[in-house]
Amino acid sequence: MGDLRNTIKIIKERDPAATSSIQVALLYSGFHAILAYKLSHWLYKHKCFFLARLVSQLARFFTGIEIHPGATIGKGLFIDHGSGVVIGETAVIGDNCTIYQGVTLGGTGKHTGKRHPTLGNNVMVGAGAKVLGPFKVGDNSKIAAGAVVLDEIPENCTAVGIPARVVKQGDKKVGTDLDQVHIPDPVSQQFCRLQARIDALEKKLSEFEEKSDK
Repeated sequence: MGDLRNTIKIIKERDPAATSSIQVALLYSGFHAILAYKLSHWLYKHKCFFLARLVSQLARFFTGIEIHPGATIGKGLFIDHGSGVVIGETAVIGDNCTIYQGVTLGGTGKHTGKRHPTLGNNVMVGAGAKVLGPFKVGDNSKIAAGAVVLDEIPENCTAVGIPARVVKQGDKKVGTDLDQVHIPDPVSQQFCRLQARIDALEKKLSEFEEKSDK
């Protein structure tokens, strides 16, 4: 009971929209998913694999959040909104982490054994981010919305982009620092390169035509 109260308290502290404990307990899908995970994980550890998966799949149906019973989750996890979140079997999540909607802690299909990522303590993973593979995201790091992380991220870093790159470590900027919203769009970037190339070719063509007229 004390653990449940602490989970509710954490949600109220991190979500300004949470106005009461009753609201969190009855209406927050992230809270419901964590409750179901605790039961399914207990069943999983006691080798009741079918029942564990049954609980997790029912939770997925009702909350839109899929947490494999074999995942290891520390204290104070906050899943905000939560729809579309997927947490794989060998994923490990440290204490006081925050995960937003659409996040995947998944595998690449190239590994066996430990296939999913490990998040350190106090890690934030922004909406729609994909963290794929058996590596670690260090303590206090932030993954920007929409990022695709395929390699280890050190502690106290901010990573953005596709594939993700570190733009800030501690108080030191590495390249251009970006927030969750202002992440690079590879499709848009390619269009910009093509447009620049077209402009250059048009300029050369115009110069050639002018020379021909003379």
